[in-house]
Amino acid sequence: MKHIYFLGIGGTLMGSLAQLAQQMGFNVSGSDQALYPPMSDQLDTAGITVFEGFNPTQLEPAPDLVVIGNAGLPRGHEAVEYILERGLPYTSGAQWLGETVLRDRWVLAAAGTHGKTTTASMLAWILDQAGLEPGYLIGGAPKNFAQSARLGQTPFFVVEADEYDTSYFDRRSKFVHYRPRTLVLNNLEFDHADIFDDVQAIQLQFHNLLRTVPAGGLILAPSNDERLNEVLNMGCWSPVARVGDAPIKKQIEQDNGEHWHTGQHRGDDASFDVMLGDDVLGHIDWGLLGKHNQLNGLNAIAAARHAGVPVAQSIAALNRFEGVKRRLEVLFDNDKLTVYDDFAHHPTAIRTTLEGLRKRVGSDDIFAIIEPRTHTMSLGSLRHELTTCCAAADRVLWYRGENIKWDLSEVVQHCVIPAQMVDKHAAVIAEVVKLAQHDGGNQAAGRKKCHVVIMSNGAFGGIYKDLADQLSNLD
Repeated sequence: MKHIYFLGIGGTLMGSLAQLAQQMGFNVSGSDQALYPPMSDQLDTAGITVFEGFNPTQLEPAPDLVVIGNAGLPRGHEAVEYILERGLPYTSGAQWLGETVLRDRWVLAAAGTHGKTTTASMLAWILDQAGLEPGYLIGGAPKNFAQSARLGQTPFFVVEADEYDTSYFDRRSKFVHYRPRTLVLNNLEFDHADIFDDVQAIQLQFHNLLRTVPAGGLILAPSNDERLNEVLNMGCWSPVARVGDAPIKKQIEQDNGEHWHTGQHRGDDASFDVMLGDDVLGHIDWGLLGKHNQLNGLNAIAAARHAGVPVAQSIAALNRFEGVKRRLEVLFDNDKLTVYDDFAHHPTAIRTTLEGLRKRVGSDDIFAIIEPRTHTMSLGSLRHELTTCCAAADRVLWYRGENIKWDLSEVVQHCVIPAQMVDKHAAVIAEVVKLAQHDGGNQAAGRKKCHVVIMSNGAFGGIYKDLADQLSNLD
């Protein structure tokens, strides 16, 4: 049995790849600097040997292949130098996926700055419920599945297609390795300031992605995203269907005339009609909040239709879709307080998440706790947008981690809602516990409840378990 060692196994991509390799019959092990849920839980459930921190003994005897991740693994890293010095065979995670798993499959890829994980989860669930037994790899933990990756039994394979670079030795975006037949383009904004100088550099990578879609494939693109329209105008060789509520017109020669959008819906956007052109094809009523999730659902329905799933079946499946962990996931709830864990880490994602929650809870109090920990946030590239992205909340607490390379107090000073900054986890927990113990003035303000949204794309220093423990001990 061949042995594959995954360096950086705790990441969402690498951990999922490790599970796929195990399902293919490989002997799998790996290491990472830090491991935390949900991926650590999945790896433990799968019985995969995982080491926290690197030690050369982990590579003795030498594995048949080392798959190297891209997070925190540059030249100079102890493990990378060990692998190179000893001439061990290695590849990147994205390349291994493309060559070993996706070759000869019908790949359905979800790409874009926001919504990739949710859209891919929806699409995999639709195909699963249609009896197609798809394979999938999702950079998160979909609640409808026990794991974030599986091989599947049919040609169909759903993949979350990330624009981040592949590895220290391959600076192309990961998604150029996937070669989709069905491609969802959710949106495009500036992100990943550590590897992209500007939005034009990202657009070039998306253009490279379009070059891999066959003429018999399908691209789903927003009706009104000018940056993606610019990408499409750089060159497109596949039919394009449009998704969104903006007025639709033929913008490029490849537009196929299909326009997916929503019809009647209730105030919190959790109930809406699915429309193709002027035709109402069905109705969705689910627990997901926000306009962005409506668009994610439309993309999943349209992509599944391209793979042969009737729209009615897709709608029925989405009405049973439970969402993705860490997307407004409830950690604690009582009559005074609800605490959510949310993955939002870009100003646009923060804004749309809070706006969706505001529509749902009305005049209740919303308290946002935000850790701007991504490379883009730590460099301050979008700092000016942070002052307004939390406007739907009543107040915000900004957590200043050690990686922040600029003065976060600028955001506090100019924030459009009452704001404060802390740099200790204990201070964050104390704020939330205080809300759970006391009314905090909510009744005097005519408000029924406080909704605390903790927003980070990392483990937040283990705050979730510590907070849950303290809240569970309250009377």
